[in-house]
Amino acid sequence: MIELKHVTKSYEQNRIALSQASLTLAQGEMAFLTGHSGAGKSTLLKLIALLERPTQGKVMIGGVDLADVGKADIPYVRRRIGVIFQNPYLLPDRNVFDNVALPLQIAGWPSGSWLKRVRAALEKVGLANKEAVLPQTLSGGEQQRVSIARAIVNKPAVLLADEPTGNLDPDLSEEIMHLFQDFHQVGVTVLVASHDLRLIAKMKHRIITLKEGKVVNDGLDKHSIT
Repeated sequence: MIELKHVTKSYEQNRIALSQASLTLAQGEMAFLTGHSGAGKSTLLKLIALLERPTQGKVMIGGVDLADVGKADIPYVRRRIGVIFQNPYLLPDRNVFDNVALPLQIAGWPSGSWLKRVRAALEKVGLANKEAVLPQTLSGGEQQRVSIARAIVNKPAVLLADEPTGNLDPDLSEEIMHLFQDFHQVGVTVLVASHDLRLIAKMKHRIITLKEGKVVNDGLDKHSIT
């Protein structure tokens, strides 16, 4: 489903964010991406989400080389990809329902089709009774659940999360990670960037480690599981 082939990403002043990074995730696979701050985790996710373009190498989703995706077609490719950030980035003047419906609105779905999809997404994240409230009335964990509902409302094939539990306490962090595992179990390809080694070890999924922009370890880190 996701394939990176010798991907390098450099920025101004020759700053290398990724260097010859290669990895493959099968359809429906779940994996964690870890490494020190600045190791290239966020850059790698942005390349998959078409928020950035590689300097060299290939990024592919479902056999499609993203280099062949023109600017006009980017929104159509992104419909297959749900993205979650550490900050939920919810619109404070819109209620939970409207925040979750936003991707459907942007994609041009008729408003009459939103209700079923939004309510199904909120049900999956345990917030079916919160659709009418404003985001600022929710706890941090609930706000992150809203952002997850927003990311899955289009029923994406790929779900990317960049430090989604960075602002949450350990119990809430584990709940959020188990949500991602639920999506993986119904066939969604899930890649989560996280620095919480203890938590991701408990999940017992593949761990991909980056160091200075390079993939230095790829597999289940059994030594870190207690």
